[in-house]
Amino acid sequence: MILKADLHIHTKLSDGTVGIDDIVILAKNAGVTTISITDHDCLAGTVRAEMIGNRYGVNVIPGVEFSATDSKRKSKVHILCYLPDKPERLEGLCKSNSLLRKRAGVIMLKKVANKFPISEDFILRNAQGSTNIFKQHILKALMECGYTTEIFGDLHKKLFSKDSPMNVSMDPTYPEPQEIIEAIHEAGGIAILAHPGFYNNFELFEELIPLGLDGVEVWHPENSEEEQEALIKIAKKHGLLMTGGSDFHGGFNAYPLKIGEYGPPEDALSQLLSYKAKKRRKRNKASAEEK
Repeated sequence: MILKADLHIHTKLSDGTVGIDDIVILAKNAGVTTISITDHDCLAGTVRAEMIGNRYGVNVIPGVEFSATDSKRKSKVHILCYLPDKPERLEGLCKSNSLLRKRAGVIMLKKVANKFPISEDFILRNAQGSTNIFKQHILKALMECGYTTEIFGDLHKKLFSKDSPMNVSMDPTYPEPQEIIEAIHEAGGIAILAHPGFYNNFELFEELIPLGLDGVEVWHPENSEEEQEALIKIAKKHGLLMTGGSDFHGGFNAYPLKIGEYGPPEDALSQLLSYKAKKRRKRNKASAEEK
């Protein structure tokens, strides 16, 4: 079943294979009326996405997916930001995170170029159009040279599994999740913990709630049905927002996946869209009562 909203989509600007224009057209043709482009540490496509969305009658919610590191558990974390009032305040974070990823990407491509008769420039050409170098771009280059026929296969495991003797993986240390949440709030945005099932961030989720986390991504292909039920229960208990999306990457999807296969129900989407207005009303009411 295709849903009306998909709030987690990647384009060529990060680790997707489809451009912004085609993303909007795919959503339109599928009957998806609301989307969010959430490229990794990149807001570059927001304005164009909204412009193209207006042309095709698709509501585009400004978004970005920030990388973070949970140093306590030594695990990766992704924090989604939606509807920032002052996106320019997030540019510094985008640039610093992007630089960390770029340095790691350069190290990885050098290691790969040492293992295979393939040039660094060839790998970089396969990342053309992206703001960075991702593992998928490295595998795409190796596909082009005949070393594999798939992005997420045995070769991917050999190159990016930490227990593999061929491991070339390099994971940057990004800011702590709390720092990302604070930066999002300073920009007037909404902070959502992305796909906790993917990186097993469930303990962290509970810890971030009193630190100002606004919500959690419940409906996502990497969250099992049991995990979704648990997340809904916690979110309702603490009055948190619930979002969802397909995490669409086009040709870089790990399995068949279409825009709109995962997303929030209409009531959850409405709560997201009205969230900041409700918070303002509460603040104004509290301020008036103090006077």
